[in-house]
Formats: sequence, C-alpha cells, structure tokens
Amino acid sequence: MSLRPLGDRLVIKKVEVEEKTKSGIVLPSAAQEQPTMAEVIAVGDEITNDEKKKDQVKVGDKVIFSKYAGTEIKVEGEEVIIIKISDVLAVIE
Repeated sequence: MSLRPLGDRLVIKKVEVEEKTKSGIVLPSAAQEQPTMAEVIAVGDEITNDEKKKDQVKVGDKVIFSKYAGTEIKVEGEEVIIIKISDVLAVIE
C-alpha cells in the first residue's frame, strides 16, 4: 500500500480482536463494540521530523486511539483510518 499521511497524521489499521464470553461463546466482530486498538501503517513527516514526537510512535506499533477519531477509507481493498497523533491515547508495548 502506498499511502503517505501529511503533517501530524498517522495511517492505522484496526486489529481484529476475537472475544469470548465467560461461558466460552465466541462473539463475531459484528456483535462487538468496534475495537480501538490498531497497528500503525504509516507516519506523517511532521512526526518523523519533530525531535519530541519521533520516538512516540513508529510504523508497526500497536496503539489505542480515541473511539470516534479519524477518517475511515478503503485503499486497495483494505480499510484504514487516518488520524492525528493527538488522537493516540497509548502505545501497547
């Protein structure tokens, strides 16, 4: 995929999380609340060139982001979200 975010934006792809109830029933993704965990696919130039921000998020990181943040688009059949770095709440290590 060749998508380059501008400014202080990130391109992320949601991570599918399979969830089970206590009794062992697997809930399909349609029955669950939308996940707010994603993998960073691309990082904007403002982030990589800023001394303070460049170490916060990098390609391949798993992040938790604000529930209603960003713009969802489809590129080459894949659904991705473009968000601002300020919408990232945490990096999962």
